[in-house]
Amino acid sequence: MPDTTKHLLLVEDEAPLREAVAEQLSDRGYLVEQAESGEMALERLADFAFDIIVSDLRLPGIDGSAVVESAVARYPDIIAIVVTGYGTVKDAVEAIKRGAWDFVSKPFQIDELLHVLDSAIEQRRLTSENAYLRAQLEERYKFEGIVGKGRAMARLFQLLETVAPTSSTILISGETGTGKEVVARAIHHSGPRRMHRFVALNCSAIPETLLEAELFGHVRGAFTGAVGNRQGRLEQAHKGTLFLDEVGTMSAALQMKLLRVLQEREFERVGDPHTTKVDVRVIAATNSDLGKMVAAGSFREDLFYRLNVIPVQLPPLRERKEDIPLLVRHFVEKFSAASTPPRGHVTVSQEAMRYLMAYAWPGNVRQLENAVERGIALSAGRSQIMLTDLPPEIQPPGEPAVTSSIHFPEDGIDFDRFVAKIERELIDRSLERTGGNKGRAAQLLHMKRTTLVEKLKRLDREQV
Repeated sequence: MPDTTKHLLLVEDEAPLREAVAEQLSDRGYLVEQAESGEMALERLADFAFDIIVSDLRLPGIDGSAVVESAVARYPDIIAIVVTGYGTVKDAVEAIKRGAWDFVSKPFQIDELLHVLDSAIEQRRLTSENAYLRAQLEERYKFEGIVGKGRAMARLFQLLETVAPTSSTILISGETGTGKEVVARAIHHSGPRRMHRFVALNCSAIPETLLEAELFGHVRGAFTGAVGNRQGRLEQAHKGTLFLDEVGTMSAALQMKLLRVLQEREFERVGDPHTTKVDVRVIAATNSDLGKMVAAGSFREDLFYRLNVIPVQLPPLRERKEDIPLLVRHFVEKFSAASTPPRGHVTVSQEAMRYLMAYAWPGNVRQLENAVERGIALSAGRSQIMLTDLPPEIQPPGEPAVTSSIHFPEDGIDFDRFVAKIERELIDRSLERTGGNKGRAAQLLHMKRTTLVEKLKRLDREQV
């Protein structure tokens, strides 16, 4: 549970005892509501999600054991404590089997009840956090979350294995869609902070007026709409990792505050004069050139050097084409398993793979993932993704109706020059599409690479 006031429902039919216990619990910071019977307790539970219920087992009408069972069935995370009289420990054990957390025996001192409550709250917190961490770890991030076997990725893996065990600040640079957050998660889950939270914040996705409160949190009344205290992402990531994506979009004022966090490991919530200490590893990411932004005066130089302790540069997909078949297989397995019903063994035709390899991928790995997802969807009922299942921009253009658009003058046309012009345009378009790769351009034109090179030489000579 978050560290806020706990709402507690106290169920006891003896009014003097109930009121005395309620008063002492209120003095300890609990918000207590009272119920004098099992029926009244069920009414309260139907209207409000209490954090804790403390109930006597012996109640008129519906007994405490039934109240606890109903409370746990409705709210699985509620902490239920039962109070037993002399000689009813067996009943308490039965109540625990039905969902109660623990019990105290009458007569009891308030400190005894408080000890049981504190222990239960701490155990519930640990259980909840462990469940969260297990869910994150089951995503199987390490470095198997990053797919690649080429030289560029081998160098990246070596660097990540070196920096993951440290707590140094990291700046990940790369084009949109290269997998900056995937790399940040891999670093976190391979390092000493993996048992704590990985918290991500995209600085460009939140309006500037709200980004400060989102990052640092706020107190009640700090601004219009701040109806209560709220932890920011920085505080949520305490002892873990905070991932700041698109950090280059931060305003100058926020850059200054982030610099202080990196230097002093402390901050203030919006509207709160009190300073909060924080232990967090910061991993920042950008698709901009922060060095150029520093030179232009739009990004603080001191913050840049604080973030750029360990720079990690992610290569664009067009520079690691050898990894495309691996990535395609990875995404095919992912989306086949996620289909309803799950698909069996799905492959990609060689023709489709050739075009996937030849494409320049301006959107990088994210665009490739989307293309494979489309291919899985459109190939339903077939065991193979065909070229026609891929997005239109990857498929070859349709045969152009060249002759219908030709203006044929009265005095005729220079056939050789006109054909050479069309030939040159087709070659230029194929090279543009493949990022200048002559081998893949030749594949698109259904000719040998040597033939393409000879045509280019001839056309260049004729142009001169």
